Amino acid sequence: MMETNKKTKKIDSLGNLFRQGKYREAIVLGEKIHKAYPEEESALLMLSWAYYDSGDKAQAVKYLNILLERELQRKVFTGFAFDELVRIYKQDKNFHKLVEICERAVTAQPEDAGLLAELGNAYLQSGKAEKACKIYEKLITIEDDNPVFYCYWGEALFAAGLIQESEKAYIQACKIDFDQQDRYYFKIAVLFQQSENHREAKRLLNKCVSVNPANPLYYCSLGDSLVGLGQIPQALKSYEMAVRYDHTRAGAYYNRLGHVLMKANHFLEAVEAFNSAIAQDAAQPYYLSLAAAYKGMGLADQSDKILREISKIR
Repeated sequence: MMETNKKTKKIDSLGNLFRQGKYREAIVLGEKIHKAYPEEESALLMLSWAYYDSGDKAQAVKYLNILLERELQRKVFTGFAFDELVRIYKQDKNFHKLVEICERAVTAQPEDAGLLAELGNAYLQSGKAEKACKIYEKLITIEDDNPVFYCYWGEALFAAGLIQESEKAYIQACKIDFDQQDRYYFKIAVLFQQSENHREAKRLLNKCVSVNPANPLYYCSLGDSLVGLGQIPQALKSYEMAVRYDHTRAGAYYNRLGHVLMKANHFLEAVEAFNSAIAQDAAQPYYLSLAAAYKGMGLADQSDKILREISKIR
């Protein structure tokens, strides 16, 4: 009993040191606790946090891996160390290690939907789209009524170059969650936009608008694809619809349009868009955008004039 109380007090002291940001002191005490009570996982977890917050990521990962080994041996997967390691490897873009621990976790818990989803994501981020597809196919057999899993599958199929199959996966998500089908059309439309296939993106964004005509985001995105197709007058009308449905963000919408137009080298139209943004909200970033558009047109004097005016305001 006395030994238990002694251990509890030490762990409480460790927690207090950690919460106070005294990481070096927490590390010294944590190492002593770990040596005396190696089975005490709460202390080991706090020790890893102390190492991480003190800047010693390697030691943090070392102790988290000790905890992970124990987690993988249990029938009920707690996943505390796993979650921390996933977070660290994602931050570091260490996809090799991310895939490795996700594979190990799924091997230990092959029917855990959350772990399967994490592994599929790891494969996708590491450029292994075909492996991600297989994982998500298994995920769907576990929960075939979950629209989110069909979206995961659709994204992986798209990355693997299976475009038609990808769209079918998103359509299945629409069927499951019929009241939110515009959301799923939008997800695949964004994938088409990212791949510069604006014709297909336009088709799907028109579906979004037909299902939910009051969402200004859909009109902005449709306008973006119309710019990508060189259909500038139609793009302007689409953005005007966004403003009509949400006038409170008119400045932000016109600013977004201006940047999309600049990217496509339509500088004159971009100037008009930024001027519209300024008319709605004379925020300084809009003037900076306008100056950049004038510079893109080759009107350096006009650009410099705006920048000088901004400098005076500052």
